[in-house]
Amino acid sequence: MAATDPRIFFAAERTLLAWVRTALGLIGLGFVVARFGLFLRVIRAHPDGDVGRHIPSVVLGLVLSLLGALVALIAAWQHRQFCRTLGAADLPPGYRIGVGPAVGFGIAAAGVVLAVELLV
Repeated sequence: MAATDPRIFFAAERTLLAWVRTALGLIGLGFVVARFGLFLRVIRAHPDGDVGRHIPSVVLGLVLSLLGALVALIAAWQHRQFCRTLGAADLPPGYRIGVGPAVGFGIAAAGVVLAVELLV
């Protein structure tokens, strides 16, 4: 019986975590950019009082949010595919390997929901 060596799996987990952090950063930046356009409109004193939307910042924010969602989706899918190739000796005993990809897929869904919210 081979000794358990979970270092390979934990390296994959760290890689997934790095991609999820990157995705969260992109999604958050997308939100900030989209709302910054609103801030720009408010500080410009329009005589008619119309705040409206600043279309370029909304579009850029939308693109960043969707890019973040795509990054999280691809990272979670790739991690799941990689974990399927690992042998039993490479996985820690009793460790739930589906939590990481579930978080990645959840972040991807949150990014899409935010992008839809930015459009509305």
